[in-house]
Amino acid sequence: MLLRDSDVARQVRTYLLDMEYLARARPVDTPASSTPHALDDRIDQRITHILGKTVVPMFNALIESSGEHRQELVSLREDVQRIEQQLCGHETRITELERTRGPRRYTGITASIDAMNWREFEHHVAVLLRRDGCTDVVVHGGPGDRGVDVTAHTADGRSVVAHCKSFAPYRPVWSGELQKFLGASLVQHTADVALFVATTSFTPDARAIAETYGVTLVDRSHLEKWSAGVPLTALQQASPDTTGRARSRKR
Repeated sequence: MLLRDSDVARQVRTYLLDMEYLARARPVDTPASSTPHALDDRIDQRITHILGKTVVPMFNALIESSGEHRQELVSLREDVQRIEQQLCGHETRITELERTRGPRRYTGITASIDAMNWREFEHHVAVLLRRDGCTDVVVHGGPGDRGVDVTAHTADGRSVVAHCKSFAPYRPVWSGELQKFLGASLVQHTADVALFVATTSFTPDARAIAETYGVTLVDRSHLEKWSAGVPLTALQQASPDTTGRARSRKR
């Protein structure tokens, strides 16, 4: 409303609309290797150019020709200049991040796991157990498995029981599911190592139960690393004290 009757404002508005039309009509050459950060960088540069070359000069012209609303226009010009400075700082931070950011280490692993059905996921866990030195690996998943999908023995002779849950990432494992697994792993099978492997996260209550009863939780993040070749700590050679405590818990 302040600029409604200004010839300068009308001229600048016409110029901005023309620039906007040309920017949208002009084809953008985006190489396949471009990243979202690089796209943001180009957008920031274009916005900074428009602010510095058109909007700020518009306010300068209006301030010179306006008397009644001079203070309001000065304040608006300062706001625009602050935005321009913030965008320049944003551009600098993006440049620093792109300089220090390396390629993602486990690209594609989680996507391939998400594409598995429940049976394929159980066999995938069995493969990981064998890779980490386990023997006597058997897949039991299916009707009547009583919550035990895979059994095995570690290289140092400890018994392993694993339960596998192939859930969507937004659906966490609840405490009730941990409680059912406890009955199968520690009571029925008296396992030395109880693994609950899931393609999702665990609720805080589920994690508290696992910590209390010594269940090893392998959530989405740990599963990704394990699948990429990082050995699972719970399957490594146990110290005599740890083995002794496990035997005592079974008795």
